[in-house]
Amino acid sequence: MPCDAPHLHSFPPVAPNVRRHRVDSPPQTTPETLQRLEETTEFQHLRRSFRGFAFPVTAAFLLWYLLYVLLSSYAPDFMGTTVFGHVNVALVMGLLQFASTFAIAAWYARYAGRRLDPPAAELRERHAGEAVVNPREAAE
Repeated sequence: MPCDAPHLHSFPPVAPNVRRHRVDSPPQTTPETLQRLEETTEFQHLRRSFRGFAFPVTAAFLLWYLLYVLLSSYAPDFMGTTVFGHVNVALVMGLLQFASTFAIAAWYARYAGRRLDPPAAELRERHAGEAVVNPREAAE
């Protein structure tokens, strides 16, 4: 028996008053412009600040994950040790992997907001005439 429900026949629903944004492509940046920007001391400091955070934190997290994998493989008795109830060391460490992932993401967001974004915005404004754009602005 055919369905007479009109709401099912217009899928996906079309909203008549929805504004559609057209995304323009960002201005083309020449390699020379990018090279001049990369040679500035401000940009080099910005890159050093990013690397000074990202590389050690990435290395620490990978070591933490490797420890979890190695203990799971070579120390099953330790990983099977009951912490309380039916919860063992392996489960606790596995959940801590997720917790540490979210903690690192929050830590980076805070770090970037304080130490990377302000100098990046300043550089972008200073070199605005040279077609250096904010990727978020280009997508709007």
